[in-house]
Amino acid sequence: MSGMVLLISIRPKYADQIFAGVKEVELRRTRPRLQEGDLVIVYASSPKKALIGAFEVERIVQKPLKDLWVEVSEKAAISHSEFCSYYEGLSVGCGIFLDKTHNFHQPVELERLRKEWTNFRPPQSYRYLKPQEIDIVESITNFDISKFYSSYQTSLNIV
Repeated sequence: MSGMVLLISIRPKYADQIFAGVKEVELRRTRPRLQEGDLVIVYASSPKKALIGAFEVERIVQKPLKDLWVEVSEKAAISHSEFCSYYEGLSVGCGIFLDKTHNFHQPVELERLRKEWTNFRPPQSYRYLKPQEIDIVESITNFDISKFYSSYQTSLNIV
């Protein structure tokens, strides 16, 4: 396990499905440097524009689209046509399978993020957090990463 903490932007519909337990895999066009046990902080994009929760990575796969669809079709909460549209022009896709999830008690909206996190910009897709940014996330969300994410204390990768 690499000890990475990733900030990922997800459309509100799909982010809500993750925390409702409906969506068990997050699809990506490019594979982030994640491994089993890494932590993902979820930013729900427009119109919600807020940090809403986190999940631990169960596993991550990168496969030809036909094989990926077979593996995720009942876990990604999208239709086959949506899957094909999302991956249009690609031959390989990525699936991030979720382990445990944590919904923040209060979403942290973009306006507050920008006040408390200097130069905060939501990622277009995703980005890796630096230790000081992880501290900010803990502070503004009242989310104790070390309790949720057991590998954080011992194996955090400085990015």
